[in-house]
Amino acid sequence: MNKQQGNFFSDTLVMTKRSIVTILRNPLIFIPNLAISMFFLFVYEAGLSGIANLPAFEGANYLAFILPVSIVSAAIGGAGGAGQALVKDLDNGFFSRLLLTPSSRLAIVLGPIIAGMLQLVIQAGLIICVGFFLGLEVAGGALGVVVVLLLTLGWGLAFAGYSVGVALRAKNAQSAQAGTFIFFPLIFLSTTFVPYELIDAAWLKVAASINPVTYLFEAMRTVLIDGFTDTWPIVLGFLVIAGLCGITITFSAVSAKKAVSTD
Repeated sequence: MNKQQGNFFSDTLVMTKRSIVTILRNPLIFIPNLAISMFFLFVYEAGLSGIANLPAFEGANYLAFILPVSIVSAAIGGAGGAGQALVKDLDNGFFSRLLLTPSSRLAIVLGPIIAGMLQLVIQAGLIICVGFFLGLEVAGGALGVVVVLLLTLGWGLAFAGYSVGVALRAKNAQSAQAGTFIFFPLIFLSTTFVPYELIDAAWLKVAASINPVTYLFEAMRTVLIDGFTDTWPIVLGFLVIAGLCGITITFSAVSAKKAVSTD
């Protein structure tokens, strides 16, 4: 490892630590969103669990089916906080001062992204714990829980990258927050409440088939409901999330370069 690479990793670590400390100092940023995700988990399980008796569910536990929805929706206010933190740095001039230091420009951007990703993984862990309290059974066992958390980590990285990119382009909290809500419809243009086979509207089936969230849901549900009897949906989920991460992190890196050129 050369000196430049060492500086990049150390700069990234410093920026990540700072972002984590910022999150811990402002727990109200993510606590309401976590509470809402858990509330919807209770509501979905109590109000919709009866449809699990339909043949298309093949006797699957509806709690295991709906749990990924709560995990993914938590990203809207969870990993999205990475962009909000960056907006504050832009507003108070701290981001401009960071650009005057010899720190890596990419590390300055990656710090909030990684912190947002870790925040979402912790939230997912708490939601899974609540799921166990409600009677969740994971067919994939402990390894299945790890796979779900890894998928969540990838989703958090992708969403945080998008959030940071929007924040760097918008440079104000209102526009950055509005930009992150573009992801919210993706949750419902998917196999959110029922399997793909039970979706009636043709346009919704088309939307679900091209929606990356669908493949994330299917990967998580495969592990939770079927275990590792069929690994292709799990592999496909990781591939889709990897592609999404590549797109959003590239978007944030390009946005950072433009922010540097205009500051």
